Amino acid sequence: MEIRAEMVANVWKVLVAEGAAVEADDELAVLESMKMEIPVVSGTGGVVTRLAVAEGDAVSEGDLIAVISAE
Repeated sequence: MEIRAEMVANVWKVLVAEGAAVEADDELAVLESMKMEIPVVSGTGGVVTRLAVAEGDAVSEGDLIAVISAE
């Protein structure tokens, strides 16, 4: 499952690493936009097989944040 940015924002925190096991609705990262913190959550449980952002990166709507593969 691809997790994509829902808006233009900066990556404030990355909370997981590639290879990490996650459950449905775990926070993967926190975006910051207009002084608001927006959590990025996994839509499903599995393993983070790709992390496409780092702290400080700028993302646009639709940009890839992470890929989660089913366990």
